[in-house]
Amino acid sequence: MLELVSRPAPWHQPIWQQLTAQQDFAHAYLFSGQPGGGKRRFASAFAAFLMCDTPAGGLACDQCRSCHLRLAGSHPDLLLLEPEEEGKAIRVDAVRQLVDFISQTAQQGGRKVVVLQPAEAMNVNAANALLKSLEEPSAETYLLLISDQPSRLLPTIRSRCRVQSLGLPDRTEALAWLTEQGGDRSIEECDLLLQMAGGAPLLALALAQQDALAQREKVVEGIKALLKGQVAPSRLAEQWSAVPIELLLDWFCAWTLDLLKLQQGASEQAGSVDMDKVLGYMAQKLEVHRLLAWQDWLLEHRRLFASKANLNRVLFLEKALVQWKNLLQRR
Repeated sequence: MLELVSRPAPWHQPIWQQLTAQQDFAHAYLFSGQPGGGKRRFASAFAAFLMCDTPAGGLACDQCRSCHLRLAGSHPDLLLLEPEEEGKAIRVDAVRQLVDFISQTAQQGGRKVVVLQPAEAMNVNAANALLKSLEEPSAETYLLLISDQPSRLLPTIRSRCRVQSLGLPDRTEALAWLTEQGGDRSIEECDLLLQMAGGAPLLALALAQQDALAQREKVVEGIKALLKGQVAPSRLAEQWSAVPIELLLDWFCAWTLDLLKLQQGASEQAGSVDMDKVLGYMAQKLEVHRLLAWQDWLLEHRRLFASKANLNRVLFLEKALVQWKNLLQRR
């Protein structure tokens, strides 16, 4: 879904000012960056700016007829193209719809804008179908591609777009923004949310809204109990039924990386502050080759869940927890 915003995130303001001050816009842009860093908000605001009848101060006015149609989600000259289901591919039929849209005259007499996200979700046939539109752009028609992983796009697509990388704010700016978003979160809680989000403020805010801190505390306590032999893996897998599998996989991947860093002496302290003692204890006892094998297994299953593979969640978690505990068993 396209965010109905007219302003980019504050940490992208310098890039925004440079972009909107230009006299001639490229017919195609590729906005890339880390998930939760604000690139979708940036693309949405740029689409609003391009379509506005009376932009002011480098921003859409939100008052003209075109803005009213966009905010109502009914602008006939704005097309959003994304997978039918999250994690699925964008297929060639959808891109053909895009090609038909581009060939038509703008119904409101202004510009037409296509937002395609995530661009790397296009399969090969869809990507090839898009190339024709990039090679033969229509006047006053703009394609805005959004990508978490631009390296997965065809080089021919990247070369036909003006690529704009949108980075993350520094920790101080990210913390200040997150604390301004409401709620009664402490600085320490905001810091942990940002750590969980890899420094991406919008993802950190989404995690806060999912009550991820309380869920993570429950998971950490469960892991401590597991390692002490106080709870069985099967029981723990059932207790975590309400925790999104994506969060569990992210946390275990992060903890595994912390363990590897501790094993190699790259860090005296794990990055996951709420797991420091647990990970420090584990790092002293596990064998690195078993940790690497576990990481390979975990990353493969993370990929399978991301692709919506039909996996049994409880059985997967039970097996994962058994393997996690077995990391401490030396051969």
